[in-house]
Amino acid sequence: MQILYQDKHILVINKPSGLLSQPGSLDDSVTTELEKTFEFLGVVHRLDQATSGIMILALNPKALSHLAKQFQFRTTFKVYEAQVFGRLAADMGHIDLPLRCDWPNRPRQEVHTEGKASLTHWQCIDRNQSTSRVILIPHTGRSHQLRVHLASMGHPIIGDYFYAHETALNMSERLHLHAKELTINHPITNQRLHFFSEAPF
Repeated sequence: MQILYQDKHILVINKPSGLLSQPGSLDDSVTTELEKTFEFLGVVHRLDQATSGIMILALNPKALSHLAKQFQFRTTFKVYEAQVFGRLAADMGHIDLPLRCDWPNRPRQEVHTEGKASLTHWQCIDRNQSTSRVILIPHTGRSHQLRVHLASMGHPIIGDYFYAHETALNMSERLHLHAKELTINHPITNQRLHFFSEAPF
């Protein structure tokens, strides 16, 4: 787990794929590893266990409160990168489909008319005959949003255990989804900060 930035108030890390954000079905997680070093560790947002990339954590209650409000009111800016199955025909677009939990199969999510509004913007940056590489900007932050939205297009993310068909799943041992950019206001100085992490796939 790589530390990208650290001061007295915030910690920005590059989470590896396979590591939980918080303790759950496994004891090992971002917080359990970092609690050995930091007295206070406030989780501001989460990444799926299979997703790699940038996570920010608060190192005191004041920073946690400030950052939580930024995520709540969407003043942060997040960019993801994914490799998806198939050759995308268009160069860019958006996916506007409501999502809800698929309770019999949780934690899977599903597109449903009774779900919460969910919006994802995407741009194709590279493609070949079998896969495409896309930049993803989620306007909302629903659980598994990017994964379900791309699968709903017929272009599941490579290596997606929950939503990819067998061919796309078997193309990689890990999910090809990475949180590559995060922009926030520093909780104390209010300076606009931008963090970047190259996709490892």
